[in-house]
Amino acid sequence: MRTLQIGKSKARGIYEIAPYGLKTMLEDAFGKDFFSVDVTDCIKTYEDACEELDITPIDESVMLSNGFTKDEIAYRKIKTIAEALNGCWKPDWSNVKQKKLVPWFRSDSSGFVFDESIFVLLDATTIYGGDLCFKREDLADYAGKQFVEIYKEFII
Repeated sequence: MRTLQIGKSKARGIYEIAPYGLKTMLEDAFGKDFFSVDVTDCIKTYEDACEELDITPIDESVMLSNGFTKDEIAYRKIKTIAEALNGCWKPDWSNVKQKKLVPWFRSDSSGFVFDESIFVLLDATTIYGGDLCFKREDLADYAGKQFVEIYKEFII
């Protein structure tokens, strides 16, 4: 017999599209309550995203000493956050009907702030990297508001 190990983020993603029997198995493994909690209630920090994905957070001081810049570190953090919030979902750039959303920011007299989430149609490179988009508007809005300081380090 083989054993399947699955992390929290993947389990949430699979659960969304799973048939009844698989949902029951996932509920047995993680508990029914686990799937009724919104992922945004679990991921408040970059470290929470790492825990959701069962990975070790990056050590910024080590990365800086190895020549990485603050924007490169911020990019990696946002990529991790997006992966944790999206679960198993990956953008399919050959599918123009699939929704792909990113947070949009503005900088004015009030500072660098989240403005709205926008659709990315075909070319992810026109805004940010393609792995930084979200499957739902509420997730893009949440990421833009909750992680505005990390986005600021990446963009500015």
